[in-house]
Amino acid sequence: MIRVEETGGWLLVSHRDHARLAGELARHWNNGEFAPPEPLADILVAVARHDDAWAERDEAPELTPEGRPAAISHEFVGSYHAPENPDLAGSLAMRGRATEAIAAENPYAAIIVSMHTVNLLAGPADSTGIAAADQARLRDFVAAQQARQQELAAAVAAMPGRAAEVEPARLQRACEFLEACDSLSLIACARHPKAAPLQHEHPRRQGAPTALDCLPLDHDTYRVAPYPFDADQLNFDVPCRRVRGELFADLNAFRAAFAAAPVEYLTIHLMR
Repeated sequence: MIRVEETGGWLLVSHRDHARLAGELARHWNNGEFAPPEPLADILVAVARHDDAWAERDEAPELTPEGRPAAISHEFVGSYHAPENPDLAGSLAMRGRATEAIAAENPYAAIIVSMHTVNLLAGPADSTGIAAADQARLRDFVAAQQARQQELAAAVAAMPGRAAEVEPARLQRACEFLEACDSLSLIACARHPKAAPLQHEHPRRQGAPTALDCLPLDHDTYRVAPYPFDADQLNFDVPCRRVRGELFADLNAFRAAFAAAPVEYLTIHLMR
């Protein structure tokens, strides 16, 4: 879940809907300056579905010890670290399911999702304060994901004409593309109030890899520069719920309020 604090309550966006927005951003990433990576169809699946495994948890959201919705907020943009979720074992199990949710139908997409998961856990995520037993669990999980990536890559390489697609540089480019679209979606869904870079530098059609920055304007409007998309302005409607109440003393009451809140839409605008 992604949360935005509003007057008297919270705007909440599910991981799955945030990922769907990332997939739409990926689908529009194509203009005279920037091209998407290939194989694009498989990569689009990875981007749009990389958070599918979180659906069950988002349908039964949790509270922090202070009584706020347990969710990612704009303070965590760029870090991917959510210290309010102490359930490491449950989180790792869910992240493992994110890979397997699409492995049977699209092993290439599953590789990219798994690489993204490993980056979250072994890269920018801050492990300070994790108990020794959980540190070992985390290391074992990362190693298992890396082994699974190799299995899936071998399966793709065995398909006619696809061996080149799983070369390390191409997989890395695909993962970085996912993470750029993911970071832009998170910036918008969390209403990050300051300018922020998209994850990684990205190759121009002509020229060197380039950093892209997102600048928030008014009314859920964001300017991306340099601009990688296929239309000068893009509009996206992201499902969300508005839950009344700032702090909740009772989990059941919070879940009841969440379930009763109608689905609305957060309209996000991107512009050159």
